[in-house]
Amino acid sequence: MTESESLFIGRLSVLAERNDPIDKSLYDKYDVKRGLRNKNGTGVLVGLTSIGDVVGYEVQDDKKIAIPGRLVYRGYNVEDLIKDAEANNQFGYEQCVYLLLFGELPTQSELDHFKEYLGSLRQLPDNFTEDMIMKAPSADIMNKLARGVLASYSYDSNPEDRSLSNVLRQCIELTSRFSTLTAYAYQAKRRYYDGKSMYIHNPLPELSTAENFLRLIRNNKAFTDEEAKLLDLALILHAEHGGGNNSSLTVHVVSSADTDTYSAIGAAVGSLKGRRHGGANIQVSAMMDDIKENVKDWSSETEVKRYLEKIANKEAFNRTGLIYGMGHAVYTINDPRATILRDRAAKLAHEKGLDEEYNLYKMVEKFSPDILYEKHGDGKKICANVDLYSGFVYSMLNIPQELFTPIFAISRIAGWSAHRIEEIVAGGKIYRPAYKNISAERAYVPIEKR
Repeated sequence: MTESESLFIGRLSVLAERNDPIDKSLYDKYDVKRGLRNKNGTGVLVGLTSIGDVVGYEVQDDKKIAIPGRLVYRGYNVEDLIKDAEANNQFGYEQCVYLLLFGELPTQSELDHFKEYLGSLRQLPDNFTEDMIMKAPSADIMNKLARGVLASYSYDSNPEDRSLSNVLRQCIELTSRFSTLTAYAYQAKRRYYDGKSMYIHNPLPELSTAENFLRLIRNNKAFTDEEAKLLDLALILHAEHGGGNNSSLTVHVVSSADTDTYSAIGAAVGSLKGRRHGGANIQVSAMMDDIKENVKDWSSETEVKRYLEKIANKEAFNRTGLIYGMGHAVYTINDPRATILRDRAAKLAHEKGLDEEYNLYKMVEKFSPDILYEKHGDGKKICANVDLYSGFVYSMLNIPQELFTPIFAISRIAGWSAHRIEEIVAGGKIYRPAYKNISAERAYVPIEKR
């Protein structure tokens, strides 16, 4: 952009900002459900789902009563799914995909067949890598992933068929290929934006999603079983989070317009990229780097607490007043995903000699709720969310920061697919909420009189 173009856009930005303010008191006057949330903090009920449940409170006499958090997939507590995978020394993400798509736990035979089918689809279509990834690399992998999803439409011989069998076929293909799309987009980014070597490995059909992803992003294709199992755990925890989270709601909204699968899933990727949604784990990592740089003694609770207070007061880090990795729309006492990742991270941190850094994360979790409560005084205490520990886990697995949010997408495509199918089968009505216009009508002014 030239200097004159920059000045022109700057003037237009001032004009746009000046003409689009809305008095915040009007939201109360018209009882606007901002963010589709009621005044008591609960979400506005806009749909029904049988796919997943996010439990963090009960409503008694129109008041939210906090309870320990639970995450449920098709009626099963996710902690039981994890325990089962660990007890049998298996990768559990593929079983979660089966459960979310078909509503029932598979037998071993059904699971083996499904895993074999997923594995057979991991290769991208002929010429896709060269034409759709290498010829137009992106500095942001989420944008490249969204483009890859939309480009998949052109490689589908039957992209517009909305029948259940065809949509299911499309969703399974995308679920299988997301890890390959992401890994190749990362390799292209390394080559064209970072000036580093690019390694394009073939996925192996016999490997799990977690194993294949680690194989594809590493130049030597090497990974340990422990590393793959920890990544698999993260994939299980991120696979689904109810119909009300922003990206899954996006799938419902876009699907309700009777569009194709690739348009719906591409929109969900765009939603997940947002810093208030899937992009939050990168913000956590940036914040923690800032804390590590500015707190001299990481073991000092006094120093850590003082710096967190500065962040909350908009005096440090990015001066937004946000402590990233803290707070959730549903969970209040605890986010079960954060609890599970925190406990698993402890072992790996000890093995890698990162106990001091791990304890720093725990101090952020310990002090932030009280700091933010005292700062805002809204009567609501908050807890750490999954983003506080997910980035730390990925960094210990030597996964680059730019892949943190794409990993979320590799997992959540399972939930998105289930919600896409649910909307097609049980929806039937296009989403059309109301927006109230608050501007007065004006007499038109001819251009020569302006």
